[in-house]
Amino acid sequence: MSPEKVTIQDLIQKKSQGQKITMLTAYDYPFARLVDQAGVDIVLVGDSLANVVLGLESTTDVGMFEMLHHTKAVRRGVQRALLIGDMPYESYQQRPEDAVANARRFVEEAGCDAVKLEWFDQCVDVARAIVQVGIPVMGHVGLTPQTAEKFRVQGRDLESARAIMRHARALEACGCFSIVLECVPVELAQCITDDLKIITIGIGAGPECDGQVLVTPDLLGLYDRFQPRFAKRYANIGADVLESLKRYCADVSGGEFPSSEHSFYLPDDQIDMLDQLELEEGE
Repeated sequence: MSPEKVTIQDLIQKKSQGQKITMLTAYDYPFARLVDQAGVDIVLVGDSLANVVLGLESTTDVGMFEMLHHTKAVRRGVQRALLIGDMPYESYQQRPEDAVANARRFVEEAGCDAVKLEWFDQCVDVARAIVQVGIPVMGHVGLTPQTAEKFRVQGRDLESARAIMRHARALEACGCFSIVLECVPVELAQCITDDLKIITIGIGAGPECDGQVLVTPDLLGLYDRFQPRFAKRYANIGADVLESLKRYCADVSGGEFPSSEHSFYLPDDQIDMLDQLELEEGE
């Protein structure tokens, strides 16, 4: 029997009951299956793909081609969780009609249940246009990596805190079902979470949000170029993988792999056929 699909209504009910929501990223089929099987509520194909998978310097270096390609793979691996596609830089900031067209591609081509977009000056108009065609939208306020000049905590003074609260309220008002709060003080995140009826998902925003999200390679120790303070490391798989690869190289170099248990042999009554092959070669 197939697992029961997570819906947005399920997540809203979790918020109302004080149950925490879990969200993780995935970028390919194998990890999508694992994350889904772990019971995560939401799987995000994040534009962090640029850094942790493709080795690029900035999330702005990926576009619709890369995001759709990887989202399709993740869709094949996710059966239960709500699947959200992260709209890449410049796929929604130009004109609302272009944003709608690109959001449709995430849903129709890649099988997403919703899309996510980061706050920018015309964010409300774009989010509203996407919602109006029936595509659920998750917003993103606080630190917005696509446009941030520096990686630093946002909302530590009254003016910036008011702006973040204003952005969050505007996204709720235009129909978003959820927002990500990134790198904001715990007190501000709690204030926003208490103020909104929609779901808040924190990343570097403390424990008072309705749910939490992390970049999966960060929590597994698979990405070592940068480790944000808010990312708890649950494993160091990168080191384990490296050690395994070194052992493989040593076994091949030393003639220990492949051994008989990893090889195939002719039946005894077929050994003579090799003599026949040699004869044919000499004719």
